[in-house]
Amino acid sequence: MTPVQKLIGWLVLAGLLISGGAGVAWKVQDWRYGSQLAEQAQLHQDDLAAISSAAAAQQRADQDKRLALEQRLATADQSHHQELTNAQKNQARLRDRLATADLRLSVLVDAADTASGCAVPATTATVGLVHGAPHARLDPAHAQRIVGITDDGDQGLIALQACQGYVREVTKRK
Repeated sequence: MTPVQKLIGWLVLAGLLISGGAGVAWKVQDWRYGSQLAEQAQLHQDDLAAISSAAAAQQRADQDKRLALEQRLATADQSHHQELTNAQKNQARLRDRLATADLRLSVLVDAADTASGCAVPATTATVGLVHGAPHARLDPAHAQRIVGITDDGDQGLIALQACQGYVREVTKRK
């Protein structure tokens, strides 16, 4: 064998060893990177699980708050409904008493006002009325209209209180 052939033989052998070493190095590096990727994937899965758990806990807390608010609003609604019902019953009783002449509405009259042309005696003949300033009895139809107006006003005030209560509950600091 000539020295060139020997050299070529050694170069081929060196090439085979280098390529074999590179293959082994490649396999080792592949194993190391695979291990690192698997570890990163596991860490990522753990992070996702923690995030999912935190999101579920937050959702449960928000749902509990919403349910508590709904219960408070339902209780307030029942309370305001009962208040409205009671006011309507009281107004109906008052209208009935006015209709049956069981109750008469009267107004104070200014006895010093001579320009009104209303000659109302300064003293009352009916027993049980407030003594002192003269009173004039209202016509039952006018009294019914006045009671109707006050009934509308009472219902409006109760509805306003219900709205204010609702807004207070909804905007209450958490």
